[in-house]
Amino acid sequence: MNFNDWKNSGQFFSYKNQHQIFYQENGSGETLLLIHGFPTASWDWNKIWNPLKEKYHLLAPDLIGFGFSDKPKKYNYSIMDQADLIEDFLQKKKIKQAHILAHDYGDTVLQEILARFIDRKNAGKESFEIQSVVLLNGGLFPETHQALPIQKLLISPIGGLLVHFLNRKKLKKSFNNIFGKETQATEQEINEFYTLMEHKNGRMIFHKLICYMSDRKKYRERWVAALQKSPIPISLINGAADPISGKHMTERYKELIPNPVIVLLDIIGHYPQTEAPKKVLKAYFDFRERIKWD
Repeated sequence: MNFNDWKNSGQFFSYKNQHQIFYQENGSGETLLLIHGFPTASWDWNKIWNPLKEKYHLLAPDLIGFGFSDKPKKYNYSIMDQADLIEDFLQKKKIKQAHILAHDYGDTVLQEILARFIDRKNAGKESFEIQSVVLLNGGLFPETHQALPIQKLLISPIGGLLVHFLNRKKLKKSFNNIFGKETQATEQEINEFYTLMEHKNGRMIFHKLICYMSDRKKYRERWVAALQKSPIPISLINGAADPISGKHMTERYKELIPNPVIVLLDIIGHYPQTEAPKKVLKAYFDFRERIKWD
């Protein structure tokens, strides 16, 4: 499926009775929810979409403020709200259990969803059941997250001014820095990423979306504890060459997470599903096969 087909074949659901949220759905079998990262969207999964849909029922929304979803300017963007959106989406789709694959910003949304799942389970309440989790590169621990200079500026007091100067050239420079040296994004991929950002003038809210960096610090204990106390299988697939959350983050992961399951991709950067889709698929399928027999 190409970029335009992805956009044209997507569907929408209403969040808070006023915001239209884009999503893709395909395949059959056990449900696999895919949660994308910042600053892109569900299109990030396109290189692994077809092999996954042969095995699973796939659901991939564009979170509010991202991709082809609504991007309201006057809105309190937060990880907590994105978790609310995911739960609302699953309820509307009548999904009672699912496996989850997340990346970057989506990892943090997943951590809150997992924390809620554990809270409800401990309280003996019925809830949506997470069956397994696979995480790709992301800021799981704020103390290891090496933010790009542009991210630091966006979250600063001048962030609201800076968004006016964001353009394709600056996006390409940032992506060149976070992709592996041997697996750089193509010009077409940069164009697609930029189109996702520009849709509905999305770059003008980047300084609001970037609040996730503050959320990670505020809720660190809750979100790290969710990984440490998880009652369900978790695996990390990590591009080691990522300067933001690469090999250095996996070392912290080993220190904090009991019995860590990690697949390290040596020359891959921040977007493993784009840079090394076959390796990500193999690692994912191996993980699912292993937990099937545990």
